[in-house]
Amino acid sequence: MLSKIKAITLNGLDGNLIEVQTDISNGIPEFDIIGLPDVTVKEAKKRIKSAINNSKIEFPNRKILINLAPANIKKEGSSFDLAMAVGILIAKGDVVTAENNLVNSIFIGELSLDGKVNRINGVLPMCIEAKDLGIKTIILPKANANEAAIISELDIIPVSDLNEVIEYLNKKKQKQLRIRQKGFMIEQFFIEKLMYKVQDDILSLRDEDEDVYLSLNLNQVYQVEIGEKQIILFLDNDTEIQLS
Repeated sequence: MLSKIKAITLNGLDGNLIEVQTDISNGIPEFDIIGLPDVTVKEAKKRIKSAINNSKIEFPNRKILINLAPANIKKEGSSFDLAMAVGILIAKGDVVTAENNLVNSIFIGELSLDGKVNRINGVLPMCIEAKDLGIKTIILPKANANEAAIISELDIIPVSDLNEVIEYLNKKKQKQLRIRQKGFMIEQFFIEKLMYKVQDDILSLRDEDEDVYLSLNLNQVYQVEIGEKQIILFLDNDTEIQLS
């Protein structure tokens, strides 16, 4: 099966979108990366395989070919790890999101052997260039979220590990509850059915099983944005958040 998703690379301060094409087929098991990758990108094969296995997902024992297109642009660094891993998971069937849902999305992040998504350098210029190139959503390391949140009109999805990425992609139709403070993303939740209860000026947000996600004093919520796919609460700078 073939999958196609996007990443980004910087040449100086100029950004280029990279199509990560992943093909999994029958044959002698092997894993190749082509498209002018440097040594670090080639080393990603071992990081990706261990990250997938240690995320309790079976790595495909088949022929895997990843092409980073266009092939005439040199690909450098570890920021392609996440995109290549997700490409494999889509081609393998572990991620069920239709590719046309990701046409305006890119993936950025380095993988640890245990499946965690590590911070990378250069996220801010990547996000600026991605926005200029028409990208709307960026999935990136949670450690880079505050840096990326400076850019307006971008949907930033911070993730801690590979399983969080899979959960986000497989539940893309769910509502997202986001909390912003001082302009930065500080918490994010995925809720199938958002419910709330107000008592003594305290807003409690719950899921359909009545599990409380958090409690907020309504006097500290100065703006609420409700969209088709997300709810954003904008808080005063001194708001204390009680997570359950």
